[in-house]
Amino acid sequence: MAPSMTLAITAKAKELRAAGEDVIGLGAGEPDFDTPEHIKAAAVQALADGFTKYTPAAGTPELRAAVARKFERENGLSYDPQQIIVSSGGKHSCYNVMMALCQAGDEVIIPAPYWLSYPEMVTLAGATPKIIETTDTTEFKVTPDQLRNAINENTRLFILNSPSNPTGSVYTPEEIKALGDVCVEKGVLIMSDEIYEKLIYGDAKFQSVAGCSPEHQAHTIIVHGLAKAYSMTGWRLGWAVWPKKLIEQVIKFCVNNHSCVNAAIQFGGIAALDGTDDSIDYMMEKFSKRRKLICDGLNSIKGIDCSLPGGAFYAFPNVKGTGMNGEEFAKKCLHEAGVAIVPGVSFGKKAVDYVRFSFAASQDDISQAIENIKKISQ
Repeated sequence: MAPSMTLAITAKAKELRAAGEDVIGLGAGEPDFDTPEHIKAAAVQALADGFTKYTPAAGTPELRAAVARKFERENGLSYDPQQIIVSSGGKHSCYNVMMALCQAGDEVIIPAPYWLSYPEMVTLAGATPKIIETTDTTEFKVTPDQLRNAINENTRLFILNSPSNPTGSVYTPEEIKALGDVCVEKGVLIMSDEIYEKLIYGDAKFQSVAGCSPEHQAHTIIVHGLAKAYSMTGWRLGWAVWPKKLIEQVIKFCVNNHSCVNAAIQFGGIAALDGTDDSIDYMMEKFSKRRKLICDGLNSIKGIDCSLPGGAFYAFPNVKGTGMNGEEFAKKCLHEAGVAIVPGVSFGKKAVDYVRFSFAASQDDISQAIENIKKISQ
């Protein structure tokens, strides 16, 4: 298994800061805002009320019902709360999907660039990652023809991530449906990672593949969580929504895997889902300004080409024009400019000329990072 490069870069930045060096961290995919107060208060109250014991392995009935209400209200999707399994974050849900569905001899189709944990989870399950390469000419989106050509008798699962980590690409509703059509036609399950659903900019529009038709919904496992939109990364609270025919067997896996998720934080989750989205509106106003700031800044540096991302909080520029590949550029940024970023090769072997900047940082930090990089690029 490969280690998580994003966590390694973040740890290295903290290590350098502890040693007295001035390092700006633009590597971690973590909002720099605090969790909204009403969410924290709900968890504190749950502790005060004695919710400190085991819960059902699939989550409290109250939280599962709140998740079901969210899908009905925001996505027009009807789910029985019994189809929802609460997890210790979106990553845990992804892992549960791989372990519950995949085994030796199976293949899982993953478009690249990809979130770096996907192929490692597939490998842990004994299955084989099958990577489809994409390029910036298609905004790093896989096409229906590419997907159809990759499917064979061993294909168990297709992973779809929109908005995307690391590229920020957002598939249009038409593109989502076209990919879903291929999976329905071929009888392939889709794991739709929708963790960045609420982080959308400009004219981009989020579309869950499960919302395209009842057939699409029946072929889709949605993985989701509260970490990104509600700035709850350290809470470790997410969920997956499963087709009815699979839920009983998956719950057996969860019982033997993790028993249950922390009891009190599940009440924080209910408060997040049923409460106001004012904090998200505020955060997105800031992210929109930061997105323009970082992309304009990067494009002002000779040899760097950066497109505006449609979602999430990542910029994924091509740095080939600097005369360096992504790894060389990232090392130079860290050690000479004091800016921690992630080389693109972490997200796929063909992304060697790219790096990922997280703009989940203050405008002052982003501006200073750009100035520092300009100085070492002259």
